[in-house]
Amino acid sequence: MSRSIAIWGATGSIGQQTLDVIRRHPHEFEVFALTARSASDQLIRSCEEFRPRFAVVRDHAVSELVSKLKGVNSKTAVLSYRDQSALTEIYAAQVTVTAVTGAAGLDSVVESIRAGSRVLIANKEPVVMLGRLLQDLIHKHGTAVLPVDSELNAIFQCSGGLSGGQFQPFQKIAGLRRILLTGSGGPFLKTELDALIHVTPQQAVAHPIWSMGAKISVDSATMMNKGLEIIEVRWFFDTPPEKIKVVVHPQGIVHSMVEYEDGSVLAQLGSPDMRIPISNTLFWPDRRSSGAEFLNLTQLSGLNFQKPDFIRYPCLKLAHAVARAGGTSAAVMNASNEEAVAAFLSSKIHFPCIARVVRESVERLGDHRVESIEHIQAADAQARIVARESIQKMSI
Repeated sequence: MSRSIAIWGATGSIGQQTLDVIRRHPHEFEVFALTARSASDQLIRSCEEFRPRFAVVRDHAVSELVSKLKGVNSKTAVLSYRDQSALTEIYAAQVTVTAVTGAAGLDSVVESIRAGSRVLIANKEPVVMLGRLLQDLIHKHGTAVLPVDSELNAIFQCSGGLSGGQFQPFQKIAGLRRILLTGSGGPFLKTELDALIHVTPQQAVAHPIWSMGAKISVDSATMMNKGLEIIEVRWFFDTPPEKIKVVVHPQGIVHSMVEYEDGSVLAQLGSPDMRIPISNTLFWPDRRSSGAEFLNLTQLSGLNFQKPDFIRYPCLKLAHAVARAGGTSAAVMNASNEEAVAAFLSSKIHFPCIARVVRESVERLGDHRVESIEHIQAADAQARIVARESIQKMSI
């Protein structure tokens, strides 16, 4: 029988690739709900093809979406994010894919876990922001939570994800020596340091390997994405930060590795296609076709690994310190980074200023103890205020 699935962030890269995997297995899933910011043409096409029971958009886009769906799809009910009673039903879908970039994706993760849905987390921010609170929530509700993010999914596959369905999120990997997170280094791996001040948003989002949204592409260019993953791995696999290492791997073929105490290193390899981890989590513990190109090892010219340069990637160095500090500092780092990246993409600040904004925010606000989700949300809001103040001072 098909399982109901809700996709939060349905028009983004992950959302669309999830729908592509579902398209290849039409009898496995019933698309129950699709959410997006606006009544975009992409959302209209997805609603027309998959005919979900619900489509959720922001308040201002509800009437527009209703109008556009008339005569195209009478089955789909259009909701606002304020329609809490209907959202409660969506949270309880059998499978939930959370792919909303930034802190905005927090509620869908938390409420879906509480509702008992199998949650496939593609966005880093909920794990980064909530940390142990999310760990406790998952253990309390016994929810299956699986990582879609390619590096975390690789770790998942190289550890408990292979053990016949016995994997438990937010628990230690037995016999672990260390986790090796790989990152391509982004588009500026070989750019002269003095030239980074002149790079444009268009250059920053032109990732050499992956096809991603603008924000995550900039995070790859600063390697803040690896910084967020350090904290994500720290909680998702209950691993102390000193056992998590980042290595630069420009080819993007090895998606991450797990090194064990006996000297074994297990690596997950594959084409740089997000449909692979999406398919892996959708069908786990089984495997189905993802539509991705198969890897031809005989055509690989070589696999290279190197230590990251903290002068080139100051965001990564800061993230190491934040992972050790704990508390609210991760939420502060995440929020200030979101503000700084948005400012850079709007050409308000230079590329190197992203790291400066984040560092100043973390230094000013410190690392207070996390006591509740509301506490985290307050830290997030305060960090955005502080970051905007820094951005104003650095404005071009």
